[in-house]
Amino acid sequence: MLSVSPDKRVPLGWGSGAQNKRNGDRVSKAVSRHLERPTKVLRGVVLITTPANASQMGGVIAAADTRASCAGLVACPSARKVTPIHSHLVVTSSGSGADCVLWERVLAREIRLYQLRHGRRLSVSGAGKLLALMLHPFKGTEVCVAATLCGWDEGDEVVCYVCSDGLRLNGELISVGSGSPYAYSVLDAGWRWSMTVNEAVALAREAVYRATHRDAYSGNNVDLFHITARGWKCRRREDLKEEYYKENRRGKEMMREYLNINSMKRHTLKTLIFRSFELLGL
Repeated sequence: MLSVSPDKRVPLGWGSGAQNKRNGDRVSKAVSRHLERPTKVLRGVVLITTPANASQMGGVIAAADTRASCAGLVACPSARKVTPIHSHLVVTSSGSGADCVLWERVLAREIRLYQLRHGRRLSVSGAGKLLALMLHPFKGTEVCVAATLCGWDEGDEVVCYVCSDGLRLNGELISVGSGSPYAYSVLDAGWRWSMTVNEAVALAREAVYRATHRDAYSGNNVDLFHITARGWKCRRREDLKEEYYKENRRGKEMMREYLNINSMKRHTLKTLIFRSFELLGL
């Protein structure tokens, strides 16, 4: 297998002349065979929001669907896109399933080694910077990772987005994946600083549901994590199919009420017209 140097970004053991040409032919054939194989992709929507309410201890809400696709097919309806790293840090993933799992394990290993060496946990911002530095040498390759680190850091919540090209962004409201445009439409309308934890959970759940309803690569279930100073807490996994049926029933009831109101208005209008005709003697 051909390895890549993280410093010079060139293959190790690369020869010259005829040997270089033979190596290049072998690599091109291997890459072409690799590209022909479908890869399980964690698309969908991954949502992170921060409810800022001191009375409710604030924290971070991480929500994600559970559908993983493979070459246009649903490969796994119960994939886990939110992975706990330690007691105060979870990582949400979007991209290639194999790459995301690999780099989450590498990050967990490095964080554990840092804790053993220094006797304290690595901060969330430091973990995001470490992951970005490890991913940067693979910029321009087939590595596809979009990870969001959500955790509690020295009295404050931290949300850090890291991409496979080494990009690192800090934010308060982040949505990643193929369903993220639909989730943002719900989040922009309902997010505010004075939200309670229950309101933030309801908003995150609603955003994931709307995204899964409109995006073919999102669906099945929703996972919700709440990270505070006491650590992360996982809510029970919910099936979005039931929510879809509930919404259909609510829509039908609203339509019946609308038709009943319109029929009552029409009946009242007919009665007024008949009475006016009687008064006029027509």
